[in-house]
Amino acid sequence: MSLDLLDIKKSALLVIDLQNAFCHKDGTLGKSGLDTDHLGSIIQPLRPIIERCQDVGMPVLWTVQEHFETDHRRSRKRLPSHTSKRKGISALAGTWDAEIVDELKDLANNPTFVIRKHRFGGFYETRMEVVLEQLGVEALFVTGLTTNACVETTIREAYLRDFDVVGIEDCISGVNPEWEESAKNVWRQYLGITCDSSDFLSWIDGQLKPHPVYLHHLLLMVSDLEKSKDFYLNTLGFTHRVDAKPLPDGRPFIATMEGLGLTAGGPGDRKQMDHLAFEVRNVEALYEKLKKTEAEFPRGELGPGPYGKAIYVLDPDGNELELFEKD
Repeated sequence: MSLDLLDIKKSALLVIDLQNAFCHKDGTLGKSGLDTDHLGSIIQPLRPIIERCQDVGMPVLWTVQEHFETDHRRSRKRLPSHTSKRKGISALAGTWDAEIVDELKDLANNPTFVIRKHRFGGFYETRMEVVLEQLGVEALFVTGLTTNACVETTIREAYLRDFDVVGIEDCISGVNPEWEESAKNVWRQYLGITCDSSDFLSWIDGQLKPHPVYLHHLLLMVSDLEKSKDFYLNTLGFTHRVDAKPLPDGRPFIATMEGLGLTAGGPGDRKQMDHLAFEVRNVEALYEKLKKTEAEFPRGELGPGPYGKAIYVLDPDGNELELFEKD
């Protein structure tokens, strides 16, 4: 499944405009005759999604739409805007209409993750992009209101900024079901993929299982360290990482930004590889799993390592693996 290509540590959930104006019967859209039962149908499945993300440390960002009674930018338009088709201006700043719905309000408890906007898109003239960059987010799971306006605009903006985009279908609703299905077909063709909330929750469960993430570095034992240093750094162009410290047994250690490490070999030792290092997910669970297999831990129990919490274990051939999880 395509979701398996994504990394939970580089992903965020986006909740768009879950405000009284758009899904409460007494909000602006309700007073304008729109079906708020349909619009609000996503509130119930959304809550466990948001709670699960927050429980596992996946960022949840909220957009809150705000407008002003007098908007000189909008008033210069000659053609009628979408707001003229409603019983008043929705989500006026500082009003009940603009507040997040009561059923979810308590979950929007981090003001840093609340992105205020004045138009459809979550990126247009907001803090969204810089916040996502600071969080290291590369993939967005999108939920909220409304399918054909604020949700679709935000999905397009995210795609054009090269984020991976996933729409969680049963957590997105709009003002016209016929329009909604057409929109989702367009998303799947051009902008990303869709899934339902059960797929999303299963993906989170799968991401939390202990497993390797990638090969972090390879440490070679060489007979002439200075000669090898000159070959790898000066001839081949590897980048020297100058913060590397000697190994625990006192041997010198030359590290590169590309993941190759060099150290001196022992007398008469013909092995070239000292150990393999992998970043892993959930190192504590992996340690418990390995203990049940009677694996050998040449450096003792789980503890702090140079890159984070780490264990050192021997594979069936006696090669040492360093398995660590970043702090």
